[in-house]
Amino acid sequence: MDGVIKEGSLGAILFKSQIISEQDIVAALKEQQLSRCRFGEALLRLGIVTQEDIDWALANQLNIPYVRLKKELIDRSATELVSADLARQFNLIPVLRSGDELSVALADPLNRTAIEAVERSTGLQVAVSIALMRELREMQDYYYGPDLETPHLGLVSDAFGEQVKAAINSDLTGGKLVDYLLLYLVQNNLSSLSLQPLGDRVNLVARLGGHCREIGTVGTAYYPDLLMKLRKLAKIVGSGDMAANGLLAFRYMGKNILFQLLMLRGIGGDLVTIKPQIAAAFPASLAELLPDTHQLAEVERLLAAPSGLVLFAMRDPSDRFKLLDLAVQSAPTTGKCALLIGESLGHGKKQLPRIPCHEVAHDQLHTVISAALDHEPDLLVIEEISDSRAFVAASKGALHGTLVVAGLPYHDTAATFRHLVQFRQRHYFLSQELLGVVLARGILLLCPECKQSYEPSNEERISLHLADEPLTYYRAEGCEACNLTGYAGKQFLVEVISTTRELATVLERARDQYEILSYLRERGHYGIEEQARTLLVQGVISPAEYVASVVL
Repeated sequence: MDGVIKEGSLGAILFKSQIISEQDIVAALKEQQLSRCRFGEALLRLGIVTQEDIDWALANQLNIPYVRLKKELIDRSATELVSADLARQFNLIPVLRSGDELSVALADPLNRTAIEAVERSTGLQVAVSIALMRELREMQDYYYGPDLETPHLGLVSDAFGEQVKAAINSDLTGGKLVDYLLLYLVQNNLSSLSLQPLGDRVNLVARLGGHCREIGTVGTAYYPDLLMKLRKLAKIVGSGDMAANGLLAFRYMGKNILFQLLMLRGIGGDLVTIKPQIAAAFPASLAELLPDTHQLAEVERLLAAPSGLVLFAMRDPSDRFKLLDLAVQSAPTTGKCALLIGESLGHGKKQLPRIPCHEVAHDQLHTVISAALDHEPDLLVIEEISDSRAFVAASKGALHGTLVVAGLPYHDTAATFRHLVQFRQRHYFLSQELLGVVLARGILLLCPECKQSYEPSNEERISLHLADEPLTYYRAEGCEACNLTGYAGKQFLVEVISTTRELATVLERARDQYEILSYLRERGHYGIEEQARTLLVQGVISPAEYVASVVL
C-alpha cells in the first residue's frame, strides 16, 4: 500500500498492526471520497474498526503509550499514592512508581490539569499513558473499592426542574444532557451555548446577543464520556485534533434544526460551543456565484487563457477550495492535461488527476509544484501559494506555457496586492504573468422576518470607518424562520481585477499596495468593500457583519 496511505498516519498504524487489510483501505478510501469524510470515520461507517481501535491508533500518532489495564499490571503501592477522589475526578489510575516518576493511565492523556493535580498531590513527576474508560473504572473499583455514592453526571443548575435534573444526572453517557441543552438553546432563542472546563467543574454558559450568563455546572468525572457522546452525535472521529467541528441534528415541534458543534482542546477537556447552523450553501456554479454577466464573462475569459497566472483570494479555506473547484468546472479542459495539487480540491463533476500534499511541509510545496510541471500540464490548479517558493514555482510554470490557477488566503484587495507587490519587489514573478485576481468573500444576510432597526453605540459607529453613514441600522435576534440564527443565508461578494497592460505597469512600479488601490479607485472600480457598504445602507446586513467581513 506504499503511496496510498501516509507513513505514521492512522491508516498506516492500523494496517501495520494487522487491524485492517489492503481491501479495507481501498473500501475506506472509496467511502471517504463519496462521503468527503476522514479516513477514520470511513472505517467506522463501514464497521471495519471500533472506536477502541481508533483511540489506540491515535495514541500512536500522539506518541503516547496505550495500555490495556489488568490487575496484575498495577502496583497497589502506586495506587496508594493517589486518593480515590482524585483518581475518580480525573478518570485515572496510577500504574507503577519508579524512583521519582509515577506512571499514570488516563482516559484523556492531554488533560494537563489532571497531571498537575497528581504531581502536586504526590510530589512525583507523572508519565502518562492512555487507557479505556471502562477499564479505568474497573481498576478504580478494584483498588479503591466501589464508589459508595450513586454515580451521577454532577449537573447543578437552576435552569432545569428537579425531575429533569434527576433524569440528566442518571444518564452517565451525557445523552439526556445534550438533548436538554439543545432544547434550552431553542426555547430561549440563544445565539450559543458553551461547555467550559475549569479544572474542578465544567461551566454551562448561555449566550444571547452580546451577553453571556452561566446557567449551571457539570462535574468532571464523566465529562470525557460526554465529549465522546458529542463526537459520536456530530460524527467527529478521534480526539487527537486541536480543533474539530461537526453538526448536531435536533427535532423540535416537528421541525429538524441543525446546530454547529465546535470543539477546541483545552486544559481539563475540550471547550465545546453549540450554536444554530446558518443555512448557507455554497454556489453550485460560477454563474450562480456571479450573477453579474460582465464579471462572469471576464472570469471565464481568464480561465480560457493558454497560459499565465490567475489568483483566487479568499480568507476561509473551505470556501476557497470550493471556489477553486468551480473554476476547474468552468475552465476548458477537453483535449488538455490538467492537474490538481491539494487534497481539498477535485470535488466537482470533472474527474482530474489530483496530487495530495498533506504529507509535504508547507515550505516544501514548491517541490511538488515543480515535479507536477515536469509533466507539462496545460492547466495546473493549486490550493494555496502564499509561500514564496511555491509562488516562484507556480510563476515559472505560468511563464513556460501553463495556465496556473491558485489560491491565496487573503480577504481583501489591499492584503492581496500587498502580497503581490512584495513578491514582485523580490523578483519572484513578472507582472505580465499575472492575468488577473478574483477576490470573494461571504457575508451573512439579516433575516427579513426578525430584523429590527436600532441605534448603534458610538463605539460601533467608529468601528465602521464610514464617512457617510446609513440613515437606519439593523440587526436581528433570531426567529423560527431563520433557525434562531438571525440570518437568512450568505451572499458572496466577488471582485474581479483583470491585469491590463496599464495595470501591469502600475504593479511593476508600485512601491506599495496603496498605489494600486488608488489606480483602481480612479477608474471607478467597484470592489467588495463598496458592495458591502451598499448592503449595509440597504439594511441587508448588520453593522457587526460589515465590520467582521470588511473592516477586520
